[in-house]
Amino acid sequence: MSDKNQDYSFWTKYKRFASTEIIMYLIMVIGIALGLIILS
Repeated sequence: MSDKNQDYSFWTKYKRFASTEIIMYLIMVIGIALGLIILS
């Protein structure tokens, strides 16, 4: 049972980390797109 509990806490932590990671990637992609538009 303790194994499942550990898994749950790991996934909740990972989910929060993944969401911030996705936001960072989105900002990066938007920045690259804007850079290409400005340069072209």
